[in-house]
Amino acid sequence: MQFIPGTSDLKTRKVFVIIFYLSATVMLSICIFGFYVSVGEYLKTGRIVIGAALANIEFPFPGHTNLVTCLMITSLLSWFCVTKLAEDKMNGIPLLVKVILQLVMLAVAVIAIYEFIYNLLLWNSFSTISLVKDSYKLDNLTVPYPDPKTPWNLVFAIQMILAGLLISAHGFYIISRNISQKQDKHS
Repeated sequence: MQFIPGTSDLKTRKVFVIIFYLSATVMLSICIFGFYVSVGEYLKTGRIVIGAALANIEFPFPGHTNLVTCLMITSLLSWFCVTKLAEDKMNGIPLLVKVILQLVMLAVAVIAIYEFIYNLLLWNSFSTISLVKDSYKLDNLTVPYPDPKTPWNLVFAIQMILAGLLISAHGFYIISRNISQKQDKHS
């Protein structure tokens, strides 16, 4: 989708730019807030759980969406807007660079799908154990991986890895489509 000045395409481009900046602002705000809460927790307890602050705080009011869900959605929105805005710029990238980016996106997608399934299975197992023990708190489940000193909140890990999986798979698709379209034009 190339944007042609003076048409409704320019209005569409403006919408993508506005959504990108709003999403990026929300992402940055959530990350700063999560960092602030994590530092406070670390100073108070001497321990930090990666992502716990974002998984345990519901926004805009209790019983609503967790901040980590908002972070995941805004990261996906930002990625989609960037790809739509820069789609026509991809034609200027040399084929070798596109192929390398394609391989990197594929590698990231494969790693992300493994991590997503791994963390989802852990979350399912831990939630079953907590249900049996009558302490069913899904947002507080953690895993001491990759470093036992700094465990990860499983809700945070699952949602952020899912976002990474979707972004890398979409990036792989976009690059592959661009390469095949360029090859079709030359044939």
